[in-house]
Amino acid sequence: MSILDSLLAQELDRAEQRQMRRRLRTADCARDGRLLFEGREVIDFSSNDYLGLARHPALAERVADWTARYGAGARASRLVSGNLALHESIEAKLARFKGTEAALLFASGWQANAAVLPALLRAASGQGEPMVFCDRLNHASLHHGCQAAGVRQIRYRHNDLDHLDSLLAERVGKPGLRLVVTESVFSMDGDRTDVAALCELAERHGAFVYLDEAHATGVLGPGGAGLASLGRGRVDLAMGTFSKAMGSFGAYVAGSRQLCDYLLNACSGFIYTTALPPPVLAAIDAALDLVPGMDAERQRLARLGNVLRRALATLGIGTGASSTQIVPAIVGDAGEALALSDRLRSHDLLAVAIRPPTVPAGTSRLRIALSAAHGEEDVVRLIDAVAEARA
Repeated sequence: MSILDSLLAQELDRAEQRQMRRRLRTADCARDGRLLFEGREVIDFSSNDYLGLARHPALAERVADWTARYGAGARASRLVSGNLALHESIEAKLARFKGTEAALLFASGWQANAAVLPALLRAASGQGEPMVFCDRLNHASLHHGCQAAGVRQIRYRHNDLDHLDSLLAERVGKPGLRLVVTESVFSMDGDRTDVAALCELAERHGAFVYLDEAHATGVLGPGGAGLASLGRGRVDLAMGTFSKAMGSFGAYVAGSRQLCDYLLNACSGFIYTTALPPPVLAAIDAALDLVPGMDAERQRLARLGNVLRRALATLGIGTGASSTQIVPAIVGDAGEALALSDRLRSHDLLAVAIRPPTVPAGTSRLRIALSAAHGEEDVVRLIDAVAEARA
């Protein structure tokens, strides 16, 4: 028993009453976009395994090989004795993939965003108080990074670059770094930032561009390298993950050599963290070999997304501005979203309900995440089940 248990129980009861309480449910991986979920095989429309690489034999074989050769752990942080030649070779391969001078590996996307932003803003503080312009719907880790840095976010309306332009223009002449922070693909909405226009705007205002590519890496852009290339060299920092389309775990920052050298000296989330272990590095390495050649899978994923959006629109379900493999079925009420998710699960279809505070109040939804491992018949089955549930 904890002395806080009675207070914690009250908080959980309040969450239950608001239909906001979360619970863990046991799952086990299966093949072809399936999942063993609470003892039943379901078609998984909730994972981020967009290219189906999590069970790809090439990743599993390299993991087994590198684990046997190099062991299960890196033993230390990279600034102590954990910096392996494997880390450096993958960072070089990753920089080539992203078209940047350098790259740096991190343990997770959350850790990278939460630690890199404070390090950058600390460096900028000598020029005056930094001004950080954030899309209102940025991922929680980006908001956390700004809070950890102690800066007040200047939030612009979601994907409204005219609003961002006006906010930047209002502050012309004021000292301090201007830093624009946004996602290239938004994790709950599946829509995209106009990266080319964003970078043109940032260049006019002398602003640094921080682009979170977590849900674009592997899926969008030339060879699946993300959307940063659309900025034509004006994205100052691209962050991305290996835990989604790349099929494994970990994250990266890509940018200039000076940027990466500074972060390994100043970013607490890099300095004080045990290095990524060889089995994880093996999966990253194999994915970097595979992903550039997966154009057919990316085209198929885009086609499935278009089919699903058209069908949901016919059923009167909004999908916002989604244009990617992430398709929100926006129903509004949290209870309705939970009920629809439960109805689908009775058809052996997993589409988890997303509720506030993850999404704004009144926009509860099923976040449907498509995978190249899904067949067209899987998407048709989902559409039919939604139609039946809404009848």
